Amino acid sequence: MSTNAGECTAPSEQEYESAYRTWRASLTTLLGDSAGLARWQERRYQFAHRVGALLTGAYPGSAAVTGPVLYGVFAPGAGLCYVGQTQEAERRLRDLPVGESHHLATTLPPEIWQRVVVVRWPQLLDAVPESERAAVEEMGRLVCGLALEHTLQVAKAPPLNSRRRQADGDWQPRDLARSRSRGAQHAQRLPQLGRLVLDAWAELSGATAPEHAPLAASSVGRAVFPSALHES
Repeated sequence: MSTNAGECTAPSEQEYESAYRTWRASLTTLLGDSAGLARWQERRYQFAHRVGALLTGAYPGSAAVTGPVLYGVFAPGAGLCYVGQTQEAERRLRDLPVGESHHLATTLPPEIWQRVVVVRWPQLLDAVPESERAAVEEMGRLVCGLALEHTLQVAKAPPLNSRRRQADGDWQPRDLARSRSRGAQHAQRLPQLGRLVLDAWAELSGATAPEHAPLAASSVGRAVFPSALHES
């Protein structure tokens, strides 16, 4: 794969196939016997557990993350790959890198995640008009979370949200802007909250990893840097 000043370019077909074969060969070595399998399982879970703790735990200047949030996972080269929402951050974000109830870690192993952005959108409600706060109360937190998730997905077009699996093993593009989902139907009711979410997202997605910890926090969320764990 050719590189220039730290930037990755798309591999050629030959490079891609070679990398795929190398990946399979590496796994064959790592899982060469039952002891290797146990060591692999332990190492992967320990890493995922550390990432989950960073995403949800309390840290100086940042309270524990609970309740409704929006989140996104970034990878080197591909950038923002996935945007999601949950009403139970304390459970969902811990599970995200483990992959027990979420497909993301199967496709994008947490060992190569560059950063994860978490926005605690209810913290922004005091800054929106009363009409939007009333709309949130009427819709409920779940529908509001889905609406804000839709707003982010349309604005950022993450690739793992932009296609859906087909029963025949293929993939079909999704036109997020023309979605008829519950979130899409209600997103236009929250224009100011949507803008504030995008502003908070921009701040956290542009944050730099501090030297003392793989986590940067703001008043409404945090950015976690799993890639920095390999260096610590």
